[in-house]
Amino acid sequence: MPLTHRTTPYPHWEFSTGAGGDLLRLVPERGGLLSGWRCNGRELLYLDEERFADPSLSVRGGMPVLFPICGNLPADQLPLPQGSFTLKQHGFARDLPWELEELEVGDGVRLGLSESPISLAMFPFPFRLQLELRPEPAALAITVLVHNSGSQPLPFAFGLHPYFAVSSLASTVLQGLPEECFDHGSMAPAATAPLLELLERGVDLLVEPAGPVRLLDQQTGLALELQAEAPFDLAVVWSDPPRSMVCLEPWTAPRGALVSGERRLVLPPGQTCRLACRYQLIEGSGFSPEDQE
Repeated sequence: MPLTHRTTPYPHWEFSTGAGGDLLRLVPERGGLLSGWRCNGRELLYLDEERFADPSLSVRGGMPVLFPICGNLPADQLPLPQGSFTLKQHGFARDLPWELEELEVGDGVRLGLSESPISLAMFPFPFRLQLELRPEPAALAITVLVHNSGSQPLPFAFGLHPYFAVSSLASTVLQGLPEECFDHGSMAPAATAPLLELLERGVDLLVEPAGPVRLLDQQTGLALELQAEAPFDLAVVWSDPPRSMVCLEPWTAPRGALVSGERRLVLPPGQTCRLACRYQLIEGSGFSPEDQE
């Protein structure tokens, strides 16, 4: 089914696979936002529609795009040979209007963003960013293409910030995380398990998992598994009580990477970087206490 424009519950574009009623809701003018993903008859993404109705407020929900940084920089400043540039948390991609088109073979959609006078004032590099979303059976495959259309090396980090709806924070468990993490609250290394016990009070942590990470809703038995390919293989877990949602986010680099150089990606002129991840819906997922680590 081709892209269709809908006006309710808010103006958006809808892409449906026609199989099982799975669909994507997209709002390209609001940062290339994937605002809804219905899979196997369930809406998996959380969206604060009341807040979304006010364009002056940041979006709380859907799947915002983080580019050219993940997190923030010291004093929101990006020091470069060209000078110092103000670049606020998570970059500008989530705030700018994107283009939207159906993929050539009709199996998904492509969102696109290029440099503009607005972006160049914050980040003086030409680029072309494409986000391809392909619904699959009980899954969503995501491909990101970053192209350096300028004459200088392009430094960047990239992340996605999906808000997944859960029955309650009390019934939510994370599986597949390593024992150690980086706590964004204290900005220091920490043990993962004690922080996860604080999910209902709010957590913000980054890990480098050895494999897939699962977000399990014990009340419904549904799990979402993040499967990511390097270098898109860092994972952030964030909760924001009392909202019934948990973010399970793939990042390429930690906060401040464009300044510290840690896992910073640098793309030569004319080259393209491909990033990929996948969210798999698993129904009737089991749980054992040792899985939480």
